[in-house]
Amino acid sequence: MRAFTALWLLLRGGAHLLGGWWTIRTRFPSLSQAEREAEVQRWARGFLRVWRIDLQVRGTPPAQGPLLLVANHISWLDILVLHAAGFCRFVSKADIKDWPVIGMMATHAGTLYIARDSRRDALRVVHHMRDALLRGEVVAVFPEGTTSDGLTLLPFHANLIQAAISAESPVLPVALEFIDSRSGQMSTAPMYIGDQTLIESVWRTLTTPGLRAVVSYGEPQSPEGRERREWAAGLREAVGALRTGEVVGR
Repeated sequence: MRAFTALWLLLRGGAHLLGGWWTIRTRFPSLSQAEREAEVQRWARGFLRVWRIDLQVRGTPPAQGPLLLVANHISWLDILVLHAAGFCRFVSKADIKDWPVIGMMATHAGTLYIARDSRRDALRVVHHMRDALLRGEVVAVFPEGTTSDGLTLLPFHANLIQAAISAESPVLPVALEFIDSRSGQMSTAPMYIGDQTLIESVWRTLTTPGLRAVVSYGEPQSPEGRERREWAAGLREAVGALRTGEVVGR
């Protein structure tokens, strides 16, 4: 029965994905930036509903920038969950740009792409992030640089934090968790790490009932007097403290 349900949800998710693609192709050219952002948030919330993933928001999502969000990274679902909680402009790995349908949607949602293994490209992206913050935008990054198991936090890389210092923008720590709503314990179902394939992660997510995505917003931190490496370490601690388990690891 779970396999049948998962297949049905997969088909519904595909239809919702194509609906978003059609909206971008036909409606986005005539929408204002604020209307586009609202449409992205509406679509992301709809996707979570289609796949029966509850959304719980703790704290206050930012209504405007300039603001840099720093969040832990667990799954391919993270971007959808953060968009559903409140629109932001993401920094994401460059290969997503070439994904069928999803790449086009990510690009039109304002994603900034980075080649994570290139220091020169990181510098380019930092400049674009700074410019976006100076324009008053909300930009989101995953400073772990890759996904974790959701139970611990990897070290936060400091390079992208420099954008907030250069733009004199506050930084907001954000914690992401996936919870089994039946037990109240952390769920690893959406985890996407190591040798796992995207299909494996999606199937595990769809066959896990009662999944709840939790987004916890902390308090903004001022850039005044900050040094990026020390700040990155402090932000990691702040994200860890926001999580239900308060597990940071080493």
